[in-house]
Amino acid sequence: MRSNISAFLSGLLFAIGLGISGMTDPANVLGFLDIAGAWDYRLAFVMGGAIAVHAALRPLILGRERPLFTAKFPTFSASGVDRGLLVGAGLFGVGWGLGGYCPGPALTSLATGAMPLLVFVPAMFAGMALAQVPRARRSASAGTPVPGASPAP
Repeated sequence: MRSNISAFLSGLLFAIGLGISGMTDPANVLGFLDIAGAWDYRLAFVMGGAIAVHAALRPLILGRERPLFTAKFPTFSASGVDRGLLVGAGLFGVGWGLGGYCPGPALTSLATGAMPLLVFVPAMFAGMALAQVPRARRSASAGTPVPGASPAP
């Protein structure tokens, strides 16, 4: 229960930060991506601030014996750069460049009820679900479970 509250409060703080920084407005993001035109540098400061906070706090957090609200730190098995990572990153970048939204700001902006978001967010979730299909097929053929994927029928 405490970890759910912590996750909710972290997400809420992130959403508030996105709103205050103006990153829920796709025009700001698209302006940042327009390096050959009327470049808007503000997103660079938002990203720089986030990276600085992460860089300062990560060693302190990982230096703890365990997290505050759960039993252990998550582990990830990084397998390096592969075709799936490159394709996924490319699709993310194209979607971000065309729509001006990435998942966090899109969900935060969904509260506005703007029609483009009512199309973008379901399409984003459909893409996330669709991206799990090849992983689930590979894992099913190898006999290993896919973290976060639904069990095969």
